[in-house]
Amino acid sequence: MHQSRTTTGGHVVLPFDASTQSRRLGRRLFQLYAGLVLYGASSALLVKAGLGLEPWNVLHQGLAELTGLSMGVVLTLVGASVLLLWIPLRQRPGLGTVSNVLVIGAAMDAALAVLPGVRPLVLRVALLLAGIVLNGVATGLYIAANLGPGPRDGLMTGLHRRTGRSIRLIRTAVEVAVVATGFALGGTVGTGTLLYALSIGPLAQLFLRVFAVPPAPGRSRVVAAGKPEQAILPR
Repeated sequence: MHQSRTTTGGHVVLPFDASTQSRRLGRRLFQLYAGLVLYGASSALLVKAGLGLEPWNVLHQGLAELTGLSMGVVLTLVGASVLLLWIPLRQRPGLGTVSNVLVIGAAMDAALAVLPGVRPLVLRVALLLAGIVLNGVATGLYIAANLGPGPRDGLMTGLHRRTGRSIRLIRTAVEVAVVATGFALGGTVGTGTLLYALSIGPLAQLFLRVFAVPPAPGRSRVVAAGKPEQAILPR
């Protein structure tokens, strides 16, 4: 159903197409959950490769070794704990935030349960590269849906607002602390960790543009604008 275009006080009121809005929301929801499931599965590939994990999963693996819980369960519990830190930072969660906490860990555990272990180095390298690229795809899908940041991302942006420090500095400090703690607990740090850190920014920015959802009529939105180091990724 369309509303006719009118002018009021010199302002143009654009026609509202309910079916278009519904399709846009459907696409955003699909991207959100496809991205979260793929994120968990791609992280499982990095675990199976055994050549180094992304920063937060170094911590999750270390805590899993310490507690005997699965990595997916630990990821969910850590995400929920980080979300509590949003309260003093006055951050507001969205659907994507809550879904991030609930979906990624479950998807990771499901993928770890079905993926076979591999020993030849060439296969492990292939798993590592596939995991990193798919993680970039997942990041683009999830963030471009624009339905709320992940709990760890919100923590960093909240600290940025409260302290005035740059996102680059805060993210680096948080992730160095996370990796060091995870490594001390038995998490895997290796060449894959470094390769992930160097490549995920450019990959995420590429796929953010690929999966950008067209803005609603009368609105404009820029995806992945600004400096690459300012990009916040869902972990």
